[in-house]
Parts: sequence; C-alpha cells; structure tokens
Amino acid sequence: MALRPDLTALERRLDDAARSLLARAPRSRSWAALVEFLVFGAKQAWACVFGGALLVVIVTARLWYPDGAAVARNDALTIAAIVIQVLMVWGGLETLRELRVIVLFHVAGTLMELFKTDVGSWAYDPGGVLRILSVPLFTGFMYGAVGSYMVRVYRLFELRFTRYPPVWATAIIAAAIYVNFFTHHFMIDLRWFLLAAVLLAFGFSTMHFRVFRHSYRMPLTLAFALVAVFIWLAENIGTFAGAWTYPDQVEAWHPVSIAKLVSWFLLMIISVVLVTCVYPPRRPEPVMVREPEPT
Repeated sequence: MALRPDLTALERRLDDAARSLLARAPRSRSWAALVEFLVFGAKQAWACVFGGALLVVIVTARLWYPDGAAVARNDALTIAAIVIQVLMVWGGLETLRELRVIVLFHVAGTLMELFKTDVGSWAYDPGGVLRILSVPLFTGFMYGAVGSYMVRVYRLFELRFTRYPPVWATAIIAAAIYVNFFTHHFMIDLRWFLLAAVLLAFGFSTMHFRVFRHSYRMPLTLAFALVAVFIWLAENIGTFAGAWTYPDQVEAWHPVSIAKLVSWFLLMIISVVLVTCVYPPRRPEPVMVREPEPT
C-alpha cells in the first residue's frame, strides 16, 4: 500500500480501507470505469464536506429555524459555522497548515462583503449581534468553504500541472482581480481584460489528477470553469434559502444571473494563488519505463 504523507491521519485510514475494498473489484473495462467514476464522486464529496455541511445548515435554518428564537438566525449560522470548522480540524479533516490559508480566504471574503453590502450589491437580514456592520460573521465561512475545497481537492486527487504559469505572474493577476471587485464600482470594469489575462496565462496549462487506478488530465481553465459552475449552483441554493439577497431578488426569488459565472471564474484564480501558499504547483512525476530484460 503506497504511503500518502499528504493525507491527514483520518484520511489515510479511510484511504487504506477504501483501497483494500476496491482492490477486490473486478478489473474488466466496464467495472474499472464504474469504480473510477464512483471514487471520483466520493473524493469530490469528501472535498466538499465543509461547504456541504454549511449549505445544509443554511437550508435547514431557512426551513425550520423559529422566527422568535432567542438567538437570531444569522448568529445561529455563525455558531454552526464555527463548530463545523473546529470539528474539521479536531477530526483530522484539515491540517493547521491548511487552516491558515482558509483563514486568508475568510479575511479576504469578509473585507469584500463589507464593501459589497455597503454599495448595495447584495444584502443580509438585519438580525443578530455576531456581525461587522451589516455583514453577519458566517459569511466569511462561505469563502472559507471554497478554500477548504481547494486545499482538500489538491491532496485527494494528487494534483500536478504542466506548463503552469510563473507563480509571481499568477499573484499579480489575482491581486488585480481582487482589486477590480472593488474598483469597478468607481471606474472602468476590467473583468473582461482580466479574463483574457487569465486565459492567456493558464490557457496552455494542464491539470493531472489521480482518481484510483488511473491518472487523468484536463485543461486547467476547464477545471476552473467547472468549479465556478458548482459555486454558482450553491449560490442559487443559498439565495433561495434566504442567506442573502441580490437587489433583483427582493420582490421574488429567481436564479442568480448566469453572468455571475465570470465573477466566480475569476475568484478561482484568487483561490488557486492562495492555495499555492500551502501547495506549490508541482509537475507530474516522470513515468519510469522498464528496460527489456536481456534474452
């Protein structure tokens, strides 16, 4: 059994148990494809534990949390988010090293929330005391959930990259994207220019990932787009549950504009750069070719 030092102790035990079970699966082409598909789904679900748990809490609070409770719903969501984060670290699902990056996501997201709510981009219910100005503290954990997914998926799928752009260049692009989230309210919106810069920088990059028995690859920009779609879907669930509201949803809820996908795609670049603080991008290991034995 190959040692996976990048996994936490709990994840290593689960990985060993799963490999022991799956090793007995038939190796026919159809069974092998099914096993790879199921393992891929299981790893994605495992990487989404924090975000999934937080989303369940948000929906549950919307459906069943009493309006006249002594603790406001926003405060209950904040307390629940803190409990989830503590359990993630205590239970061995995240390392303290990764937690530092997730805290960066939390801080960067909260700063953006303070600005965006002030200019009216979206709004939260006014109840609760665990807030900074008009921003409930649980909102930072939603950005932390993205960070949690990013650092965990890196480990679980043993991500490697070819033709990855220089880290300093990605940092400049990420900083420009973050600044533009603020400045486009007062000056020209550079998101399309920044999108072009992302495609130029990452357009030739390939992501390599291992599922179970096999490794696969896909264009890195496609991976960014797929994650952006899932965040957009989660955003629709969050707004439907009343966690926050966009101005055009005040009268009646309707799906979040598909145009938001561009914002989430650009957010992926900020996320990736923050994750490189913990996991610098690595190239795939060379494949060892066995020399034929002499006859």
